[in-house]
Amino acid sequence: MLTESGTHAIDLICRFLLQPGDTVLVDDPCYFNFHALLKAHRVNIVGVPYTATGPDIEAFGAALREHAPRLYITNSGIHNPTGATLSPVTAHRLLKLADTSSLVIVEDDIFGDFENTPAPRLSAFDGLARVIQIGSFSKTISASIRCGYIASRREWIESLVDLKIATTFGGGRMAADIVHQAITDSGYRKHMEGVRFRLAQEMGKTVARLQAIGIKPWMVPQAGMYVWCQLPQGKDAATLARACLKEGVVLAPGNAFSQSMTAGDFLRFNVAQSGDSKIYEVLKRALNA
Repeated sequence: MLTESGTHAIDLICRFLLQPGDTVLVDDPCYFNFHALLKAHRVNIVGVPYTATGPDIEAFGAALREHAPRLYITNSGIHNPTGATLSPVTAHRLLKLADTSSLVIVEDDIFGDFENTPAPRLSAFDGLARVIQIGSFSKTISASIRCGYIASRREWIESLVDLKIATTFGGGRMAADIVHQAITDSGYRKHMEGVRFRLAQEMGKTVARLQAIGIKPWMVPQAGMYVWCQLPQGKDAATLARACLKEGVVLAPGNAFSQSMTAGDFLRFNVAQSGDSKIYEVLKRALNA
């Protein structure tokens, strides 16, 4: 089913499956807009620590037992903000735990086309039984093209279509036509190959520049645009961000992504927007202040 964006897809799923007071699991850290969207639906949000291979399975199991969540939202390929990818072992263990509950998993696959080697997909292993896959094309084609999708079991799609019609009054046909033409054209594959190559180059440059001023990557992502970095000991990301903003450099402090507010010494960098040497000059001054 087509939607007007990835965010619209999640909003429809929340309207369909959730009631105020339900519990939703998110990765900790996760995309910051998940927090805002879920708060709008008046649900309880519980963070699950995220590792380099996916969610911490022991913590995930404990959250299932303690909170009986209705929904879990995650990225399997190129996790935002960490850049990590789900491992096959973690995927199988996660689904096995989910089978012991009534949990529905929402797999946000917006960054899938940026991968060089596709990571495991929960939706593929599960066959869309309890996993709903969503995505959009704003990152690969254009941010101004508002078109997303939902893939799920047939009976859910029928209800989601009714909900979409009731809440959006149609729209999005032009964007859908543009996306269809783009992804069915042979040039799309070549376009993405070029994007992946340029991002890989920028990833290497950005990581090297950050390490040179004492900012360490939590891990070096295999693909994508985000790198999750830890500041030198004793440095606070929010304080650093405020200092850098005074000099015109906008940063993304870690606690904006953390439900538990335990990422105070982390920053997320977008390597596609980190080429300006001014960023590192300002960061270095702020770190040494």
